[in-house]
Amino acid sequence: MDIKDSRMYFNRELSWLRFNTRVLNEAKNPNILLLDNLKFIAIYGTNLDEFYMIRVAGLKRLYASGITEVGADKLTPLQQLTEIRKYLHAQQKELEHIFSTIKAQLAQENLSIKQVSELNTDEKRLLKEYFFNYLYPVIVPVLVDTTHPFPHLNNLSFAIALKFKDSNGFKYGLIRIPRILPRFFELDSGVFIPLEQIVGEFAQEFFENYEIVSYTPFRITRNADMEIEEEEADDFFQIMSEGIKTRRKGEIVRLEIGQNDEDLLAFVRFHVKVDPCDIYTFKIPYLINLNGLWQIVGSKAYAHLSSAPFHPKVLPPLDSNTDIFATIDNSDALLFHPYESFDSVVNFIQTAAKDPDVLSIRMTLYRVGKNSPIVEALIEAAENNKQVTALVELKARFDEENNLHWAKRLESVGAHVIYGIPGLKVHAKIALVIKKVGNTLKEYVHLGTGNYNPSTAKVYTDLSLLTSDKDIAKDAIKLFHALSTGNARKTTLNKLKIAPTQIKAQLLALIEGEIDQGEQGRIIMKANAFVDTDIIQALYRAAQAGVKIDLIVRGICCLRPGVKGVSENIRVFSLIGKYLEHARIYYFKNADVPIYFASADIMPRNLERRIEILTPSISNTITQKLFEIVNIQLKDNTQIHELQSNGEYKKLLPPEKQKPLSAQDLFEEMTNALYDTTKKSQGTKAKRLIKKMMGES
Repeated sequence: MDIKDSRMYFNRELSWLRFNTRVLNEAKNPNILLLDNLKFIAIYGTNLDEFYMIRVAGLKRLYASGITEVGADKLTPLQQLTEIRKYLHAQQKELEHIFSTIKAQLAQENLSIKQVSELNTDEKRLLKEYFFNYLYPVIVPVLVDTTHPFPHLNNLSFAIALKFKDSNGFKYGLIRIPRILPRFFELDSGVFIPLEQIVGEFAQEFFENYEIVSYTPFRITRNADMEIEEEEADDFFQIMSEGIKTRRKGEIVRLEIGQNDEDLLAFVRFHVKVDPCDIYTFKIPYLINLNGLWQIVGSKAYAHLSSAPFHPKVLPPLDSNTDIFATIDNSDALLFHPYESFDSVVNFIQTAAKDPDVLSIRMTLYRVGKNSPIVEALIEAAENNKQVTALVELKARFDEENNLHWAKRLESVGAHVIYGIPGLKVHAKIALVIKKVGNTLKEYVHLGTGNYNPSTAKVYTDLSLLTSDKDIAKDAIKLFHALSTGNARKTTLNKLKIAPTQIKAQLLALIEGEIDQGEQGRIIMKANAFVDTDIIQALYRAAQAGVKIDLIVRGICCLRPGVKGVSENIRVFSLIGKYLEHARIYYFKNADVPIYFASADIMPRNLERRIEILTPSISNTITQKLFEIVNIQLKDNTQIHELQSNGEYKKLLPPEKQKPLSAQDLFEEMTNALYDTTKKSQGTKAKRLIKKMMGES
């Protein structure tokens, strides 16, 4: 088969749906605790919200614009929309079945999710007190008639629609449920009551002159993708602020609603203008807002039903009391989060902010979180009269408002703030500290695959490099100058490689190098997504030349493995576990520098429309550590799935007589053992686990 044949490519959107199915299937995993099962349902729902807000909304715009073909798979927007809807409507039954199973199992552990009709008299009395004390004052009821039009509903608005009766016939209304309210009311007995059930039970209090016949919850999803004309913007800060407001008014792209009275459902459908194919009707109404399940997952009273959190460790050489800059002078440090603590990166910036010899701190900020110790350290540094430059990426989707806040805070203390680069997103994760040492200047650099966010660093697997390598420092200085002058689109670096000018060409050259080696070639690439057609075609050619290729791709993969004569030398795996696999590692056996880590995925947007960084290994120790990470993940036999040539994923099971091996669990064990080695001299256990990780078991 020709490598350009559309049958050699999976559709991006349908591949993503299969990823989210793997997430949902973890809710059925019998080897994890019940609230961990429930957590995967919440993650599934959160993922699906964003998919509809961005990807489905985008396909709808393409279809409306008359676009008939996108992507190497050749599926039109309408064909994609049809397949997406078919897939999700079929999966809804599976979702309800999985949830019902978990709900029944939780009830056996004295944690129940109940309807009001299932409560006893005392419980209903507590419910009534809660309603009048906490809900009645903040809820706004609306009777929809000629003088009270159907109100505007913001994106992800949650409400109940009501059908009334009086002497003149039937009328309709709704009650919006504010986001500030919890999704469930928890009774002391371990019973959780969905909020819409409570509001519906006492809705008569709002409409005293009417008899309530029926009610049903519903939720809308709007197009949340902002279209910003950057080149026409005189004030980019202002135009982003306006763009955030328009997100509330985007076209409605999905309606979720509970099963109920057909007249009532017709009332909602009439006022919520959405394609009938994008209406999802639930038998279990409180599955309409899956994001609300996080409240139950995080219940402290039932912490025993969740896995104990892993506590990241600070390992040598960063565990000493030595000044962190002196430590970096002596040794480069590659950290593997969340196993190795992100606190070392925070400490790097905080120490720089306080050190009287530090003259300058420069950073890129993409997603930093609402309570950011790193940005607070930058503010402190600026207040200490240090030169602070921060590129705050205002186009980081769903973090725009938070980033606007931090940009204003930084500017208010005199920091130099760059609001991104027109036409490009700055997704690179880099920090540069310049320090006076004697009569010279010394540079220290942090490079990472993840965001400068201590919260996500506890649940995402990512890599961090702290180094004083002179060549990397020169590249870092050049990059920040290019970002400040707006010339980053054309800039090239030396030791580091950046997108959009270098990374794709570098990866293609590295693949060609393995093609030249034929059957002696070997490629391992770990990424979050694999979409770029040029890279995929290069890998097909490599596979045809006899190169053995393993891809570890968490989410979207458009490459079709296992096709005779084209991709039979390619295997594709996806690892789904308690941590979100987020590190990108690229290995080419015969290259002068065989292994790299990157902020960039294998997607056109990363390689062509973003500022990204590809970082080479700079020592044998780092090379070995990066290779060990992908090597042990390829040996996982409990959390890993293999992509089949038909597009389905098969979860791998331990071979007979072979012990189960979870890569994420093993990394935890190894990190604990290494930590114990330094604290308690438990060297034997550490050596045994290190051998395991290196594939010597």
